[in-house]
Amino acid sequence: MKTRRRDFVSAHAEAFGVQRICRVLRVSRPGCYRWLAGARARRERQAADDALPVEIREIHAGLRGFGHTVNRKRVGRLMRRPGIEGRRLRRSKRTTVPGRLAPPAPDLVQRNFFAGQLNEKWCGDITYVQASGT
Repeated sequence: MKTRRRDFVSAHAEAFGVQRICRVLRVSRPGCYRWLAGARARRERQAADDALPVEIREIHAGLRGFGHTVNRKRVGRLMRRPGIEGRRLRRSKRTTVPGRLAPPAPDLVQRNFFAGQLNEKWCGDITYVQASGT
């Protein structure tokens, strides 16, 4: 929603002025000025993002044109030699595998977490936290 408003400000700032448009749209004027200042960088980043897949396709087609059929493991091994690293998506960790026949844990507080006094009810959650190197 805010992006559409800021795009409107960008498109009509010359005709009406940023201050007036921001007042009518109830948008932060400093935020709009920051948005306008970053417009060039966003356009350049978008142009680079649009050009990169074209280059990737050319490289891929070039490899195929030379008769190379290369799987991802070989590419990874060859990239490691000179120290080139790609980004990998990590699989989520499944830390608990419940038994199919195991009964669910009983809800001893019946979803009522209000305690009338200290140390009356204790509840918690165990969450997997990834540490570096794992």
